[in-house]
Amino acid sequence: MKLTADLHLHSRYSNATSSAMDLPTMASWARRKGIDLLGTADFTHPVWRKALHDQLREESEGIYTLNGMRFMITGELSLVWRHDGRGRRMHLVLLVPNLDEAERISAELGKRGNINADGRPILGLSAIDCLDLVWEQSPDTIVIPAHVWTPWYSVFGSKSGFDAMKECFGSYADRIFAIETGLSSDPPMNRRVSALDRYTLVSNSDAHSPAKLAREATLLDLEDVSFASIAEALRTKQGYEGTLEFYPEEGKYHYDGHRKCGVSMHPTESMKHGNRCPVCGKPMTLGVLHRVEKLADRAEPALDAPYRSLVPLAELIAHVLGSKGVNTKTVTTAYDSMLERYGTELDILLEHPIDDMAAETPDGVLEAITNMRTGNVEVTPGYDGEFGAIGFG
Repeated sequence: MKLTADLHLHSRYSNATSSAMDLPTMASWARRKGIDLLGTADFTHPVWRKALHDQLREESEGIYTLNGMRFMITGELSLVWRHDGRGRRMHLVLLVPNLDEAERISAELGKRGNINADGRPILGLSAIDCLDLVWEQSPDTIVIPAHVWTPWYSVFGSKSGFDAMKECFGSYADRIFAIETGLSSDPPMNRRVSALDRYTLVSNSDAHSPAKLAREATLLDLEDVSFASIAEALRTKQGYEGTLEFYPEEGKYHYDGHRKCGVSMHPTESMKHGNRCPVCGKPMTLGVLHRVEKLADRAEPALDAPYRSLVPLAELIAHVLGSKGVNTKTVTTAYDSMLERYGTELDILLEHPIDDMAAETPDGVLEAITNMRTGNVEVTPGYDGEFGAIGFG
């Protein structure tokens, strides 16, 4: 069975997250987007975890359902600690076998930090101490370092990261078998680093609102839908069919820069300026591309799975119509009309025949979809927390 999975997102109990991120709304939007398997997010939060118990029903081993949508128990932890005299900060995504083991993990984490204040709790644990705790309670939980290249809160980030997985995780690096690309990188960037060859690349939306679901996703083809089959696919790459990706240039940490001064630079330019802002002289935020260039040992990527790059449909429509935002009535009307006529967002973006979508589709939208499918896009790269700007042809 082919599945499109989005396993890293956040509930209404995470900071800076829409109040609409409740289970029924998440399920409804996931179906509209074309997602088959959705992470629950935020299992550590006690109120949200009660909602998971109350609203979800177990369909198969480790897979739950609500309103026709499959869910897997997931959450994210934010770790803050010191290592070799430096402050380190990292996010980890956990895929948990079932709600009982989520209860056990949460109970232990609650002894180490406040899990009530934020759906993504901040914990004063090292990566190794955290994995000790998690795997003692749930040995089969899948641990995935999140958005591994972003400057803050990632294993390779320029602000607080490491240069190698073993530097961070020690011997546990061998028990981790998947890493998340994040919005500002894609498989070709990651596959220039041979030390990462053994890790399966996964992509997820990291959505904080329903409309952001499916901006990235992981593709699977499984004989049965269960926690064990998903774990096996990610561990062995058998049944793993690649990812759907944001154009990495559009991510908000792709280039180096200093947003306050409006300075954005390719890493080669940054290094000419000593990685300092040429306007104010302060250190720039070194982005994802900079870190990849530093750690890469290949000029060309050694790809081991397919991937496809996409632009969210509402964003594409807004660009074509010259709209001021994706939430304007003009954009939402066009978006809803296309979904009603032609199916899910992912099918419209990636599969549905262009010639079949002419009826009542705004002028220019189908041309933009064609350009997106062929990679004929122009992107002004994002930097220092500022998303990039997309153009077509």
